[in-house]
Amino acid sequence: MYAPERQQEILRLARDGGRVDVLSLAEEFQVTAETIRRDLKALDRAGLVRRVHGGAIPAGRLEPDLSERESTAADEKDRIARAALAELPADGSVILDAGSTVSRLAAAFPLECALTVVTHALPVAARLADHPGIDLHLVGGRVRHRTRAAVDAWALRAYGEIRADVVFLGANGFSAEHGLTTPDLAEAAVKRAIVSAARRVVLLADSAKHGEEHFARFGDLAEVDLLITDSGLAPKDAAAIESAGTEVVRA
Repeated sequence: MYAPERQQEILRLARDGGRVDVLSLAEEFQVTAETIRRDLKALDRAGLVRRVHGGAIPAGRLEPDLSERESTAADEKDRIARAALAELPADGSVILDAGSTVSRLAAAFPLECALTVVTHALPVAARLADHPGIDLHLVGGRVRHRTRAAVDAWALRAYGEIRADVVFLGANGFSAEHGLTTPDLAEAAVKRAIVSAARRVVLLADSAKHGEEHFARFGDLAEVDLLITDSGLAPKDAAAIESAGTEVVRA
């Protein structure tokens, strides 16, 4: 099948199903994931689809909501969250970003944890509100319905006043070439603020987000001390990221 034929079929699948994902398309068409990403990039440039983490949605459809992101790559996100537990400090303070993988990390906090936790994400706060050892600080602001995360001036001001030991960061796309990206400018501004508010930055992102590029860029991959992803990230891609200065753990 030639690329234009494959792209036309991908577009049909996206319109019929409301979403397509890279790994399923690669298996269906018997091509590499990178080939599918190039197809999606071409369709995106043509205005026919909109790229999202792990795949694409038909043009005009809104950003995937929280429930949809929670169900995407669930096993991989669980492994990433478990691996991230090793990065929790023995004591001190952490910032937890919005995002389904970071939310899974919050749910996995051991009962013996005694930490100060700051978050602007309502789902994350809900999972830690009853934890006996957590001193929880909820940052306020306008809450985006799609992610249930606080954004805008209030959140930015709050993060400008703190300095945490580590931030656990989420992203919709990451690559050495395009850096860290997310669909929404307001969320990108908050992510930029929390990176600046911590001494150590740990990015939690499943491998399907590698190579993805979204509208709002909020940092360089070089600003990340540690990337925790899953084994779907090719060893050569992990090596390239590490050569740029970011440690990689493939859970």
